[in-house]
Amino acid sequence: MSERTFRTDRWRTYPITTGAILLFFIAYATVRIFMNQWYWAPEEHYLTPLYSPCLSDSCVPGSSHFGTPLPEIPSFIPMAFITFIILAGFRGTCYYYRKAGYRSLFLAPAACAVPEPHKKYTGESKFPLVILNSHRYFFYGALIFALINIYDMVLAFHGKDGGIGMGLGTLIIVINVAMLVCYTLSCHACRHIVGGRLKNFSKHPLRYRYWTFVSKLNARHGQYAMISLVTVILTDAYIMSVAAGWITDLRIFN
Repeated sequence: MSERTFRTDRWRTYPITTGAILLFFIAYATVRIFMNQWYWAPEEHYLTPLYSPCLSDSCVPGSSHFGTPLPEIPSFIPMAFITFIILAGFRGTCYYYRKAGYRSLFLAPAACAVPEPHKKYTGESKFPLVILNSHRYFFYGALIFALINIYDMVLAFHGKDGGIGMGLGTLIIVINVAMLVCYTLSCHACRHIVGGRLKNFSKHPLRYRYWTFVSKLNARHGQYAMISLVTVILTDAYIMSVAAGWITDLRIFN
């Protein structure tokens, strides 16, 4: 039989569009973390999530919200290497991104009822794919970074003349943080940590409520995963534009 599949629907749409988004984000994030500039808008107190937290002496004044425990970093090393390792590790080992990556980038398989080109399947039990099982550990790091992003969001409510203020960038940051938090909390590892080992929910009513809440988010985990990619890019691009002086932040009040 010469047909690869008898599917007549547009099954190629998902792997093509998802693969394009993933490749664009990888390329954009790689270029941005090696730029080592235009990540902090001092007047507006906007810090891009790609460089948060900024922990070295190389950070521009005002961008180090948690001090500078690291020395000055050579220009060829990304200042955001800690952020990149934790968050790239979290997303790269994410169950949804693993499915999306396999189907979109490796065609394994490209869609249901469509055979994959690989003749042999070894699963994720051998190196290097066995590393993907470290997802639950990257989750703890991603949770800490989500709290850091919330702190950065609070600082973004800064008026140019002091006090409280809000600009278009503040609104963009709020939306991005909301998507990042939803993506992090909807994680399968989070759902397991909250209630995966419980044998009797009736004896743990609070954890059951948390588990129910996370389970509702988990149903949309894939949507949050892709939306948060877009919001991170848009947030970084906006803050970069303001920090570089290409555009002026539209102030909503003060």
